[in-house]
Amino acid sequence: MILLANKQAFESARMYAERRSPIDREQEFPRAGNYQKTVGLVGASRIGRQVAKLLWPFDLDVVIHDPYLDEAEAAALGVTLLPLQELMTRSDIVSLHVPVTSETTAMIGASELASMKDGATLINTARGEVLDQAALEKELASGRINAILDVAVPDVLPPDHPFYELPNVMLTPHIAGSMGTELLRMGDHVVAEMERYVKGEPFAYPEELS
Repeated sequence: MILLANKQAFESARMYAERRSPIDREQEFPRAGNYQKTVGLVGASRIGRQVAKLLWPFDLDVVIHDPYLDEAEAAALGVTLLPLQELMTRSDIVSLHVPVTSETTAMIGASELASMKDGATLINTARGEVLDQAALEKELASGRINAILDVAVPDVLPPDHPFYELPNVMLTPHIAGSMGTELLRMGDHVVAEMERYVKGEPFAYPEELS
């Protein structure tokens, strides 16, 4: 999604479907592409860290915000640690990777959204509660920014919700997590971990429960 958003793939696909004729890509999308774009990751969770590593080959400037990440850890990930407001201001793409806690609920509000660049894209595959959805709706209705939303509040929006119709919103039905054939992989991991436990071997994916 990050790479496609930087390529403005969703806007160009919509324009192509509407016009049904050739598109002058350089004229219509002069800023499309991934080279030297800034991607902001909010949250250095396991998924956030993996996303940072996956972005290494694409000549992107990857910045991250996480109050529990230090400069040395950020450097090891090949990213720059920033305060949230600065990340929102600098990024062409902002991708959310935080769990829902008292600290993260509505952490992306009107101020953060207003500071995003014109034409920037917000991606939320975390949880809907980490956004101030009313503020997001207002910002998206202006057409100034774009959003790719896999989650919302409630998880299934009512049929008349504007997110279904806004041309600058791509709404998906909570498919970022494991689904379909990927559930088989989860089962394989569980069986493999049980085998390690029986053999007295350390878990491949240990979890610390508090």
